[in-house]
Amino acid sequence: MMRPNGLARAAVRFKPASFAGTFVALMMSALIVTACGILLETGLRASVPPERYGGAQVVAAADQYEYIVTGSGEDREEEAVPLPDTARVDAGLAAKAAAAPGAATAVADFTFPVRTGNTTHSDSSLTAHGWGSHAFTGTALTTGSAPREGEVVLNAPAARAAKATVGGTVALQTAAGQRDFRVAGIAEAGPADTARNTAPDSGAALAWFADTEAPALAGHPGKADAIAVLAKDGTTPAALADSVKKALAGSAAEVHTGDDRGAIEDPGLGYAKVTLFGIGGSFGGIAAVVAIFTAAGTVALSVSQRAREFALLRAVGATPRQIRRAVASEALLVAPLAGIIGSLPGIGLAHWWFGQLQDRGAVPEAVRVHVSGLPLLAAVAVGLLTALGAGWMAGRRPAKIKPGQALAEASVERLRPGVIRTALGIAALVGGAILTGVSAHSAGDDAAGAALGVVMLFMLAVALLGPLVARLCAGLFGLPLRGAGPAGQLAAANSRTNARRLASAITPIVLAMAFASTLVFMHTSENHVADKQLRAGITADHVVTDPAGLPVDAAERAARTPGVDAAVGLLNTQVLVPVGSGEFKSLLGAGTQGVTGSGAELAKVQDLDVREGSLGRLGADRIAVDWTLANSADVGVGDKLPLYLPDGTKVAPEIVAVYGRGLGLATVTMDRAALAGHVTSGFDSTLLVSGGSEKSLTALGEVTDASGYATQQSLDAKLGAWTNNMMAAVLGGFAAIAAVNTLVMTVLDRRRELGTLRLVGSTRRQVLQMLRWEGLLVAVVGVVLGSAIAAATLIPMMRGTTGELPYVPPLLYGSLVAAAGGLTLAALTLPARAALRRWS
Repeated sequence: MMRPNGLARAAVRFKPASFAGTFVALMMSALIVTACGILLETGLRASVPPERYGGAQVVAAADQYEYIVTGSGEDREEEAVPLPDTARVDAGLAAKAAAAPGAATAVADFTFPVRTGNTTHSDSSLTAHGWGSHAFTGTALTTGSAPREGEVVLNAPAARAAKATVGGTVALQTAAGQRDFRVAGIAEAGPADTARNTAPDSGAALAWFADTEAPALAGHPGKADAIAVLAKDGTTPAALADSVKKALAGSAAEVHTGDDRGAIEDPGLGYAKVTLFGIGGSFGGIAAVVAIFTAAGTVALSVSQRAREFALLRAVGATPRQIRRAVASEALLVAPLAGIIGSLPGIGLAHWWFGQLQDRGAVPEAVRVHVSGLPLLAAVAVGLLTALGAGWMAGRRPAKIKPGQALAEASVERLRPGVIRTALGIAALVGGAILTGVSAHSAGDDAAGAALGVVMLFMLAVALLGPLVARLCAGLFGLPLRGAGPAGQLAAANSRTNARRLASAITPIVLAMAFASTLVFMHTSENHVADKQLRAGITADHVVTDPAGLPVDAAERAARTPGVDAAVGLLNTQVLVPVGSGEFKSLLGAGTQGVTGSGAELAKVQDLDVREGSLGRLGADRIAVDWTLANSADVGVGDKLPLYLPDGTKVAPEIVAVYGRGLGLATVTMDRAALAGHVTSGFDSTLLVSGGSEKSLTALGEVTDASGYATQQSLDAKLGAWTNNMMAAVLGGFAAIAAVNTLVMTVLDRRRELGTLRLVGSTRRQVLQMLRWEGLLVAVVGVVLGSAIAAATLIPMMRGTTGELPYVPPLLYGSLVAAAGGLTLAALTLPARAALRRWS
């Protein structure tokens, strides 16, 4: 194993300032890798303990994922995508499971929303179950009897809200319509009936129906959410699971024990895994590449700044092997410590980030952060390999050239970059240009996917061609400096002469500007277009909403209201659509609105901007889709579009219209009846009403106009954009710190130069003014190149996803420019002031 030699130890010991910048860069790299690695591992290991099914040793349920397969043979890959809603199993499987050896009983479980018929708005919401679930939830009657068909059991909060007593009747609205039910009894809910996904607290209103009637009331005749199986005394969960598997062989049910039962009762776990994997894996990979890329640049800068020392060592007899060994040993001394110190705040960042996701409902409260030694070890290893690789690349030339030549090159900057570096930089530039063209001719997710490659390739090109770019920009942007007096002329000359140093300062600024602008303005652009489409698309006079869902007959009641011309109910959900082909197949989640009413009625309250076909044919097995989805799936009017309904049921309806306002309204528009039986809630989400008065509709829910509804939707979208802005903050913040670190390193390396300027008669003010002009040049070049990369990424991507140019708020862009300029000037002038004190 390579051990640090005396030369490396002496360099770190007697010149620690030379390694401070490298240490900071590697530490920040470890912080990013650790945080993203912890989130990735948490996503892979995430589980929730069972609460509702805690009393059932075995639970049988349908697979809650749909799968997309790419490749074949050894290259075959299968991606699991969570279903938008609950996939259900045949309720009759309970009888088969109950007959399995070791099973004491098996209960078909149901959970569905119910509304009381004599109250309005959120007070009317109840959570309903089948009475058989009391066997494993601990729910018990306090008075009355178990419900039979046509009867209901309420808990005390529900009975008080409905003003119902045992023996009386209560009007309830279910997916099957509104009916009067006899109150058979009052029950005290058990711990499992007040679990996280059935009721937020012990005061929630609950109802229980007869098991024979519950499936129809839930809107899923013959279907159950899951089958809960209780074991006989002496039967282990593993033995019971084996016997239940055999009893249910050939059915669509999967058997679960342990914490796997919690995943069945908490559907948010699947989406949480996807979110954490996206942040820790996809974004984490990008962030890690950026961190490694930046840290490598800092290490290379540190080695190149000591070219004079290596030249002297070669002159006094040091061998190439000793030089390479010294550089590697320095990495072994600095990188592990930087990795360990950086990983500690990385753990804190991961916990904070995870907590923010939980606060926003993206991750269930029962999931916990999983911290192991693997991400920490990976962070230290990545930093060490980065330092070794960058040090080897930077030290390769001073180690192999002749001593005399080394002294000459140490005093004068090389004008020409390496052939290999130049060739790779040109290849990255060409690749970015090609991907820009691909993105410009793509739509939807294809455009977004290509755009990621654009920003990465252009950033790589800037890094590899940095000295050439810096020399060109110094010549171009340096022209105005020549008219800024002696300080400006000196700054322009310095920039042209020391292009490598200029490139090392520009690259982090470009990095920060490009990534921050891309991530931030991608969201502002999508939000701007969605809001514009929503405001233009809602032509109804009134919009009625209710967090608990609207009454089941809301559209009919509104239509009978005097003065109402049209009333259309909308059920908002999501479907999965296969897009792409070959190795690029994926399942795209598409926002969907189920329409209660005809296409002609919908056209009276909503303008979808139909471009092909007609909404008049909207109905059973016939849908309308947004143009971006049509392009991604390569379909048009008259084609069949294979898709998966919210519960995973596969259908292939005919496309009768293609429209242009899907981003603001819904990507898929279909008949409400086509969703019946495939969603948990049977209540519409929104009611659009043309004509009538606000007062006449208040009994149905909260009434607002199109503008008020659009404002509320925009607020929801802003909350959902937090993750995107967080990514921009992490990448932009890291790049900003890297920029400051690099700029400080360059200034400290110029202490001899600054002292010489003072000795030949330059005043302290003139030297600082020169540095300010250099800082301005670095900031301008960095902002221009970063903005150009962001524009090359965003313009084709937004054209493909929204059909419009990016929306860049001037104040927000100005703040990014000001931040870049302010950081650059501060990072140059503050250490320069300290360096000039000894020459005062």
